[in-house]
Amino acid sequence: MGQIEQTGGSRMKARDWLGVLPFIGMLGGIPFVNRVEPYVLGMPFVLFWIVLWVVLTSAIMAFLNKIDPATKEDGQ
Repeated sequence: MGQIEQTGGSRMKARDWLGVLPFIGMLGGIPFVNRVEPYVLGMPFVLFWIVLWVVLTSAIMAFLNKIDPATKEDGQ
């Protein structure tokens, strides 16, 4: 396994906070959107909210993987 490089200090960078966003959106947002009405795409709003965050989580994680310096290939 490869080594994880230390980034000098314990400050979280913006990309680290972007990784926390799906957790906040999915679990932290549920009490605020916990309602059946309105229906969005034929789903109750709370179900739409969860599906939306599952899709957004995939997009955010793909973006973070793309910008992460640890996943850069050598020679590029």
